[in-house]
Amino acid sequence: MVALFPAPLTPLGGLDAALHARGFAVLDAASVAALASVAGDAFDALLPSWDELRTDEYLKDGGRYRKRRHACCIVEAGTVQPVPHRAHYQPLEYNALHGGMQRWFAPVEAATLAQPAWPALILALAQVCTRQRPDTARWHVEAHQFRIDTSDGVGRPTPEGAHRDGVDFVAVLLVARHAIKGGETRVFAAQGPEGQRFTLDQPWSLLLMDDARVIHESTPIQPLDARGGHRDTWVLTFRAAGFLGD
Repeated sequence: MVALFPAPLTPLGGLDAALHARGFAVLDAASVAALASVAGDAFDALLPSWDELRTDEYLKDGGRYRKRRHACCIVEAGTVQPVPHRAHYQPLEYNALHGGMQRWFAPVEAATLAQPAWPALILALAQVCTRQRPDTARWHVEAHQFRIDTSDGVGRPTPEGAHRDGVDFVAVLLVARHAIKGGETRVFAAQGPEGQRFTLDQPWSLLLMDDARVIHESTPIQPLDARGGHRDTWVLTFRAAGFLGD
């Protein structure tokens, strides 16, 4: 039997303090909606887009278990400004498995970007980041839609293992878990032994991390039955000093 540890939820009013004190915070779905100033069901309009993701052709383990889309924008002066589609790049220092190369993923669909909840959350999280880094006026944001499935028997949300992303802040939203076990989230201090493990299982709950202070991973998933299952997430990264690879 696999033990399930509940997520260590932070009240919305304590978000800034928790992020400052320990380098990460977890919000439930209601708090995420309140943070973005949208209705509680506003994010559900995004759900169909996770059925339209494209296979990740860059997996070096030969797997076919990951589908994704990718988009970039700049947040400045209270606005979300899309930028032309670009490659996703990480140095080998941060991703020893898939770093050091330009990866061109399918772009996030225009209809998805046009849903009000998409820019609302990005802008709200950028404001949280700015409160942690008051001298930052511009955030370079990368958005990733992921589906990890069990088509290979096992799906690996983080095949590179425990890692940092090489940015300032990382937000991971749990979109859906369907007919799977596993997928435990683990967050560790980057410069110490402290860590915490828990399972994000509430749709639209959020893990927000200070990427310089913590490393993170998600454990593999397995199907609950022969029909298979999947785990969907929306990952947003925020970096002040330009996009990685520039």
